[in-house]
Amino acid sequence: MTFANHEWFPAPTDLTLLPDDVHIWRIKLERSQLELEGLLTTLCGDEVARANRFYFQQHRERFIAGRGILRAILGRYLKIEPQAVQFNYEAQGKPLLADKFASSGLSFNLSHSQDLALCAVTTHHLIGVDLEYIRSVSNVESLAQRFFAPREYAIVRSLPPDQQQQVFFRYWTCKEAYLKATGVGIAHLEKVEISLTPESPAKLNIKEEWSLVELVPAPNYVAATAVAGSKFHLKCWQY
Repeated sequence: MTFANHEWFPAPTDLTLLPDDVHIWRIKLERSQLELEGLLTTLCGDEVARANRFYFQQHRERFIAGRGILRAILGRYLKIEPQAVQFNYEAQGKPLLADKFASSGLSFNLSHSQDLALCAVTTHHLIGVDLEYIRSVSNVESLAQRFFAPREYAIVRSLPPDQQQQVFFRYWTCKEAYLKATGVGIAHLEKVEISLTPESPAKLNIKEEWSLVELVPAPNYVAATAVAGSKFHLKCWQY
């Protein structure tokens, strides 16, 4: 299942999330200083401290934008102010809504690369999303051999150089999306096998019922979201 050609719309004012809805938000992380100052005021103390640990200002500002906008998005669904959103964290560092919001059933996941981020939101489903900027990787075959299953490595190795990079990152985002949804670290990349070709969409080779959707959020980017179950309605919003 793939949505290579899709449109990103402004979200409606009366935003609703039905039980079978999956919402993907595309977030541009380059924001004005005025907006960044406003977003910073919505972060908790731990998030501000984390932002201040970034050495480069650009990375600090991207973190503030990503976390602040995540709070704004989740606040819209929960009908609370962004600064009122509270998080817990899994052992691998994956943020979850704090227990006080458990009755909402809201699940989310965030991924960012360069100046772009994606936020996936649904209810009562495990969900993961991963986004990667397609950059030149000189040792793409050795990385594929190290992190991918033998059949996946064979496909990467068989491709001409101009196709290897994109297929490598497609594999990577699909695997990461599933591992983030299940809360497992990237040490298990080679244990998640994906079927895909340059012409065909990706599919998870597992016994459980999961859906995998590939996305193209911008030129030179690839992304994927993994959702537990098979029946859902995907909507793509531009923040």
